[in-house]
Amino acid sequence: MSTTAPTTRMTGIGRVLVIVYAVMALAATGRSFVQIVRRFDEAPLAYSLSALAAVVYILATLALVLARRRGWYTVAWVAIVFELTGVLVVGLLSILMPALFQHETVWSLFGRGYLFIPLVLPVFGIWWLRTHRPVDAARPLEVGA
Repeated sequence: MSTTAPTTRMTGIGRVLVIVYAVMALAATGRSFVQIVRRFDEAPLAYSLSALAAVVYILATLALVLARRRGWYTVAWVAIVFELTGVLVVGLLSILMPALFQHETVWSLFGRGYLFIPLVLPVFGIWWLRTHRPVDAARPLEVGA
């Protein structure tokens, strides 16, 4: 019978990070669902981007919880970097081309409708991933093993 040491990944700041991601996942999912069901024809791009943001937040939440495994650690990196890219691109486009985003998305104006949490959250997520690598991801692969 093998025993594993308890992990400290989901304590303190790590737990808060996961909770905030989960809240953002719920908020973005609810927002996009209502937008798509009620008025999709008004702004299909904006409302599709809200749905995409919801999927990214759900994936990031799940990946952060399971990030002690190498594969999920990689998924967390991809999701969070994608999220940051989305916030920056959509935020900038919503300023430069406001006609595209007359209906706000989660990432419009860098997440202004969510108190800029969508802009700050991936920065903390990247910091967390850099400082809390899983044991097997931090170790170089052995040749011939």
